[in-house]
Amino acid sequence: MDEVGRDWRTWPNLITAVRLALLPVFLWLLFGTGHRAEAAWLLGALGATDWVDGYVARRLHQVSTVGKVIDPVADRVLMMTGLIAVAAAGGVPWWFAIATLVREALVSGLTIVLAMLGAARIDVLWWGKVSTFALMVTYPLFLLTSNDHHAALATWQQWGRGACWVIGVSGLALAWAVFVGYVGPAKEALRTGRAGRRLE
Repeated sequence: MDEVGRDWRTWPNLITAVRLALLPVFLWLLFGTGHRAEAAWLLGALGATDWVDGYVARRLHQVSTVGKVIDPVADRVLMMTGLIAVAAAGGVPWWFAIATLVREALVSGLTIVLAMLGAARIDVLWWGKVSTFALMVTYPLFLLTSNDHHAALATWQQWGRGACWVIGVSGLALAWAVFVGYVGPAKEALRTGRAGRRLE
């Protein structure tokens, strides 16, 4: 696959920048206007487009050094900001948001530490993608099926909230299981990375 290198002027990086630029719009809709449904749909769209920048990069052969850094960073920023905002708006209990946040912080920390220690690249586990998708679906749905000031929920919101808990708890449990499953590959990546440096 061709790599653009240090040039940041690519379509995938523009898509990532737009996604980040829309994050303040989401916060404004939620806390500045009270348009909870619109904020939920925007958050869902930002989560659903998680794969778009990567797909475009591969399709147009515009994989760049900058993109490899900002794409995962943008994903973490969007997820962490979204879950904190939804919890602050009363859409989801804080214990659920904190359990998700701690897991994301540990993954980010582990990634940074492994990179500093010279570990080889770890391929993302398929179940990890499933858990991330489940959580990205869950938080906008939690927001959509909640109301300001504890107003009574409509019938469809009550049913939707039940589905939220099924998807959310399953996704969160799977996310923690995947994190534990990364321990073995992380050790192997560290050994491979160090062995490669000794051969240089």
